Amino acid sequence: MAYRVLWASRVASYLRISVFHRGFSTVIKDLKYSDTHEWIKVDGSSATIGITDHAQDHLGDVVYVELPEVGTTVAQGKGFGAVESVKATSDVNSPVSGEVVEVNSELTGSPGLVNASPYENGWIVKVNMGDTGELNSLMDSEQYSKFCEEEDAKH
Repeated sequence: MAYRVLWASRVASYLRISVFHRGFSTVIKDLKYSDTHEWIKVDGSSATIGITDHAQDHLGDVVYVELPEVGTTVAQGKGFGAVESVKATSDVNSPVSGEVVEVNSELTGSPGLVNASPYENGWIVKVNMGDTGELNSLMDSEQYSKFCEEEDAKH
């Protein structure tokens, strides 16, 4: 685990990404987060979506990722796919509404990218957002870190 955090720090430093570390997972400062453990990286009206490091850590080794079709309309808080691991299957919910414009087809042959690189190579879909105002209902990195700590304390 310590090696993974060190690796993530080096990658983030190399890519000049701001990272906030917790003992069990990594949270990237410039992303937004949902309470169902999806992250979103916004670039204008386009957004990249994936599951968080916290989520993949709890799922365990990912063995299959169900991807939507390009052109699919997604709604905030609604499922658009699933991630299957050796432990469980979990729905992937969209943090925002919009239209899927690209899927990470690399996940079909290498679903473990979700574990190895949840914020870079393990992204799931890219969408054109319908309403950027929906971003206001999502958490920033500090809020998400606190949310995870509180959630884990309950278990």
